[in-house]
Amino acid sequence: MEASSHDEFREFVEMRSTALLRVAVLLTGGDRYAAEDLLQIALMKAYGRWARIEQHEAYVRQVMYRQQVNRWRLRRHHAETTVPVLPDAAGDAAAGPDSDLRIALWAALGRLSNRQRAVVVLRYFEDLPESEVAALLGCPVGTVRSTAHRSLAKLRKLVPELGPERPTERIQSLGYTPKEVQR
Repeated sequence: MEASSHDEFREFVEMRSTALLRVAVLLTGGDRYAAEDLLQIALMKAYGRWARIEQHEAYVRQVMYRQQVNRWRLRRHHAETTVPVLPDAAGDAAAGPDSDLRIALWAALGRLSNRQRAVVVLRYFEDLPESEVAALLGCPVGTVRSTAHRSLAKLRKLVPELGPERPTERIQSLGYTPKEVQR
């Protein structure tokens, strides 16, 4: 890789890794270690092709989505995740007036199926159109629509505090905004 491409890649990672990690955490159902691995794999794959990629962030995101779909297809279900050191206290993310609702939302997202969670993350957190979600997940647009409908119904049932009419607006009001891109 040329020095200019290497510097451009380094700058991209410094500027966008936090937002990309948030998406990875959502895709992995809140498992920060798996999210870090997912982002690292996506960045490694992008690094080798960096000079030929036109839209760097879109490419990295697509690699993350596809890599996560592959993990879901190949992985055996593990009930526990080991960590090297247990935290002494909860992080700042749960603090605030809506902390109970945030915790309930995380738990509800974890109870969705892998495909349902992917559709919710891509449609409502990433704010992608149905056609792009379908292309990323390798399924028809109708499947995305029906999966989104069932997923939102399940979220409404699991977290009634989100409200019956527009749970996506309530989710976004909790600080989960679509495409946290700061350009």
